[in-house]
Amino acid sequence: MFVTSCSPGPNNIVASHSGFNHGFKKTIPLMLGVIFGFTFMLAVINFGLIKIFNFYPIIQKILIVTGTIFLIYLSYKISFSKSSSEDGSLKPVSFIETFLYQFLNPKGVIVAIIAVSTYIESGNKFIIYSIWLLGIAFLFAVISIIFWTLIGKYMRKFATNEKFIKWFNYVMSTLLLSCIATFYY
Repeated sequence: MFVTSCSPGPNNIVASHSGFNHGFKKTIPLMLGVIFGFTFMLAVINFGLIKIFNFYPIIQKILIVTGTIFLIYLSYKISFSKSSSEDGSLKPVSFIETFLYQFLNPKGVIVAIIAVSTYIESGNKFIIYSIWLLGIAFLFAVISIIFWTLIGKYMRKFATNEKFIKWFNYVMSTLLLSCIATFYY
């Protein structure tokens, strides 16, 4: 969970971008959406959706393609966004958008499927193992999303001009696009 939560991925990159452009306080809804959305999605997969994925593997492929299209769109929006000081209408991502995105986030879905398949066994200890997995996932979601938001927030101190901000957005956009390759290899 530590490695998958803290490594660069769509949630972490968007959190850094939001922390950079909006600050920590305005990124809290996004952070809560990731924390509760991922934990909820993991619970849904743990308590039944994994069986559907096993019977219909095409659903996983559809999620990967849908998630890829969404990440391309999000990357485009990040790449050409203006700084919040330049554009007063720029709004951070909301709780519900981030919460629902977890079900389209290919990295998150794949991690959840692997975690449930590897660490949860049916039987007498199913509930205990499930509670442990959900608790650990929740903890690392909190740690990683705060960490990545703070990276973005403190990178803002180096943003002395609009050119730097534009390049920061381009880098975040490129990193987000590079996440797509991990879904297919």
